[in-house]
Amino acid sequence: MADVLLIGAGDLGAAVGLRLAPLGQSVLALRRNASLVPAPLVGRSVDLTSESPDLSGVRPRFVVVALTARPRTEEAYRATYVDGMARALDALEVPPERAVLVSSTAVMPSGDQPPLDDESVAAAPSDGPGRQLVAAEEAFHERIPHGTVLRLSGLYGGSSTRLLDQVRDGRIDDPHRWTNRIHREDAVVAVVHLLTMDASPAGLYLGTDDEPAQLGDVAAYLAERLGAPAPPTADPQQGHGKRLSNARLRATGWAPTYASYREGYARV
Repeated sequence: MADVLLIGAGDLGAAVGLRLAPLGQSVLALRRNASLVPAPLVGRSVDLTSESPDLSGVRPRFVVVALTARPRTEEAYRATYVDGMARALDALEVPPERAVLVSSTAVMPSGDQPPLDDESVAAAPSDGPGRQLVAAEEAFHERIPHGTVLRLSGLYGGSSTRLLDQVRDGRIDDPHRWTNRIHREDAVVAVVHLLTMDASPAGLYLGTDDEPAQLGDVAAYLAERLGAPAPPTADPQQGHGKRLSNARLRATGWAPTYASYREGYARV
């Protein structure tokens, strides 16, 4: 028996489980290698891209889908996010009380300024992986109509040093591009909040911090703290790309601890 089923238990999924476990929730996590699932979560090894899990007798109250596909190709995303998720959800004997699918704001189009884009903007993926994420969202809602899709913007705060390395090496090629991000801890809290909040959540939320920022501004902040060369200066008049709003998610009572990149990267 399990109160929570994690379909995918990488960094984000496992962190969600570790936040739920102290609340008295027993957590079953599906992962290719169950030995990588941290205690007190219970791991079960399954490769969802090729097999269905045995979930006989597993009737979780909450389900979290937080899968990771490698490499970033349309085929890999289809096998993992669409087919793999479907196998896991179809193996459930009864639907959960609440479910959250972790998706990505990469499926959203670049917006015109100044208004911030929100959940009313239709998905318009620009590549194969994005198309498969949209297909996964649709498949998720077909199986769990009352489920919630959480589209996360750029995650940071974990083990990845990609942006830091680019700043150190002076590889900021497009300082004018608008970027959106969310600290990993705030993303985890958002998932748990949507599962446990008193009111019923909506079907779609954007998970992002309070302040879209041009890449050049973020890079300049990091360069000062890293002692790296100053990057090209961002020009708001040349800004392009997405600027996203978290107003719907904030209205549920969630608020980011790291309101912007400044708070999130303060310890760099």
